[in-house]
Amino acid sequence: MAGLGLSCGPAAANVLADTTAAINPDTMILFGALGGMCAFAVTAAIALVRHRRQSAQLTDSLEKEKSDLKFRVDRLEAMLNTDEQRVIVWTGNGAMPQIWGILPEKSGVPRPPVQLLAFGSWLTAKCASDLERHLDMLFRTGEAFSTTLKTRTGSYVEALGRTTGGAVVLRLRDLTGERQMQAELAARNAKISGELHMLHALLDAMPAPAWQRDAEGNLTWANAAYAEAVETKDADKAVKEGATFLDAAARTAMAVQRTEDGCFNARIPIVASGERRVFEVTDVNANVGGAGIAVDISELEGAKKELGRAEEFHGRTLDQLAAAVAIYSSDKKLQFYNAAFRQMWDLDPAFLESHPEDGAVLDALRAARKLPEQADYRVWRNKMLESYQSLEARESWWHLPDGRTLRVIANPHPQGGVTYIYENVTEQLDLESRYNALTRVQGETLDNLSEAVAVFGSDGRLRLWNPAFGRIWNLEEDQLAELPHVKAVLSACTLSKTETEAWEQLAGNVTGLVDNRTQKVSRLERHNGDVLDYATVPLPDGGTLVTFVDVTDSVNVERALLEKNEALQQADQIKNAFIQHVSYELRSPLTNIIGFAQLLADPKFGDLSEKQGEYAEYIQSSSSALLAIINDILDLATLDAGIMELDLGEVDVASTVSAAVEGLKDRLTETQISLRTHVPEDIGMMIADEKRLRQVLFNLIANAVRYSEANGVVDVSCSREDDKVTFIVKDHGYGIPAEILTQVFNRFVGHDTGARRQGAGLGLAIVKSFVELHGGTVDIESAEGKGTTVTCVFPARPELADRAAAE
Repeated sequence: MAGLGLSCGPAAANVLADTTAAINPDTMILFGALGGMCAFAVTAAIALVRHRRQSAQLTDSLEKEKSDLKFRVDRLEAMLNTDEQRVIVWTGNGAMPQIWGILPEKSGVPRPPVQLLAFGSWLTAKCASDLERHLDMLFRTGEAFSTTLKTRTGSYVEALGRTTGGAVVLRLRDLTGERQMQAELAARNAKISGELHMLHALLDAMPAPAWQRDAEGNLTWANAAYAEAVETKDADKAVKEGATFLDAAARTAMAVQRTEDGCFNARIPIVASGERRVFEVTDVNANVGGAGIAVDISELEGAKKELGRAEEFHGRTLDQLAAAVAIYSSDKKLQFYNAAFRQMWDLDPAFLESHPEDGAVLDALRAARKLPEQADYRVWRNKMLESYQSLEARESWWHLPDGRTLRVIANPHPQGGVTYIYENVTEQLDLESRYNALTRVQGETLDNLSEAVAVFGSDGRLRLWNPAFGRIWNLEEDQLAELPHVKAVLSACTLSKTETEAWEQLAGNVTGLVDNRTQKVSRLERHNGDVLDYATVPLPDGGTLVTFVDVTDSVNVERALLEKNEALQQADQIKNAFIQHVSYELRSPLTNIIGFAQLLADPKFGDLSEKQGEYAEYIQSSSSALLAIINDILDLATLDAGIMELDLGEVDVASTVSAAVEGLKDRLTETQISLRTHVPEDIGMMIADEKRLRQVLFNLIANAVRYSEANGVVDVSCSREDDKVTFIVKDHGYGIPAEILTQVFNRFVGHDTGARRQGAGLGLAIVKSFVELHGGTVDIESAEGKGTTVTCVFPARPELADRAAAE
């Protein structure tokens, strides 16, 4: 094209010039575009040719590399398939893993890939679980593992897990020869170790001491119960110290009684945990050592003894029964009989002690003509023996030739055997007939009672009545014979509002649905002036008994007695008021008499003759006694008026007792009576009115001295317990008669005993009043000829006692 351009250059140039001059601009642009397209096409063709040549070269290179890689893969697969192993590779793309290699069938590893990947189908459950757990850790953390797995055929396979190049590889290899033996030994050792650990854990959890020794007899292991029995901190310390559970006597018995195979078993008393108990010791000895266990059977021994005692007690109890009892075992032999059985049948004791069979006993009774007469004895006998195959108790009635009637119950045992109970019901039948006759007699008696009786059933209807019921309420026999409801009876016999209310209450008691039915008693005044006591009594069958008693006469008498009693109480009040006024009036002149008597006895006012001095002393002693009585009466009057107030304060108990005793020394010397005090040194203080407390003790001791014999003894004791102070005054004198003992705390009550005259009868009344005013209690015990004991209990702190009582 270049040459062509040169040969026609000038002409073409001219033509081009001419053409150019003749072509417009649009045409020139079109020609320029066509030229550019031609240039691009040429360039693209050149590039395509060059690219095809390079692609052909690259393809040839890749084909060669592919052939080399395929050769290498085939060679590796051949190597993997020739070695006795199986390789499983997971690439992580979710596809099925690749599997290479084979294992012999005896290895227990399946060849199909699906079965191979189902590890639980050819591995034991534990090994399959372990493999799954190792693979899970390998996938998640890349942790490699190596383990030995046991197949279901009993062979062992080595499993190695690794990660390489983003893939997870599991290699399974069959263990053969020494490696197989080592794996079996390792598995066996692990199994034995696990079993030993489990056995030790089981023994350690048992409450029975257990131990293990080596060939030299040294303690190598013990459980917690062993350590507790030998009183050590724990089992390790017991093993380290070699603590011995068995004592010398037990070890000696073990050495002597051990059998040829090295076993020993015996029940031995041993001190364990500081307590002597009975153990059943089992010990086994071998050339490698020994082991033993001791089971505490103290409770079992106690239970056996208790069972023996219970059987003996039950035997004694059955011997006390009136019913005859015989117990036969499952082999139909007599095992037990009570005294009533022996007495009822009067059989030879030697025959009974030989444990005869049930049939033999029946034959012996038939020979003695002590069984009911039977047309066919053999059939009857076999029917009686059917109780051994029965599941429920069987009952029969025996009418004996001697006139007795027996109720025979054959109760089979769940473990076999039968218990026979022979109940003599002759008297029961006789009593039943007599009861029926008695019922008729009682019916006649009920009909002739003056009290009205009616029985209503659980449905509220009248079931039973007597004629008196109809008479009181004016009810005809025909009305009652229809067994009316209690509501109908109410409407038929009520006459006034009061009677209506009473009958409505009765009807409520009869027909009410109260869970706890109780007896109700009340009184009714009728319109005609009669007074009736009525009661409703619930009966066991759900019925109700209603009774009406005419107590008009009794009520009239009671009213008269009440009026008389009120008159007597008023008279008693007048008497008390009179005595109080007299006491006040006597006190002033009596004080003057005592004062003038003391003046007369005083030598400063002149000497008196011996007789005059004696009379002056009599005047003083009598006046003092009379003043004491008047003071007591005034104290009681103050108590009755409710204005007595105690001067409470801390009181030395021992000093108060001594002061009360000091005031009676002259009287003790005169009567030659010994007074013994029993007051603890630590009795301490109490809150009380010291004057009134001393007055209480003085009156008690004075009473004891008055009613004691000459040369007698009076005991005064005091004690403190639970914030209470107790005073006890006891004499050994004449005692108080039983008919007076209940009245000794009443005023002006006393009795003459021996040569001494009774007092005014105010001492114990004042004692009781002052003790109760302190918040205490008084108790008296006495027996004629043995003496009297008075016990007074005071609260040590009355304010605490009042607070507790209020709560």
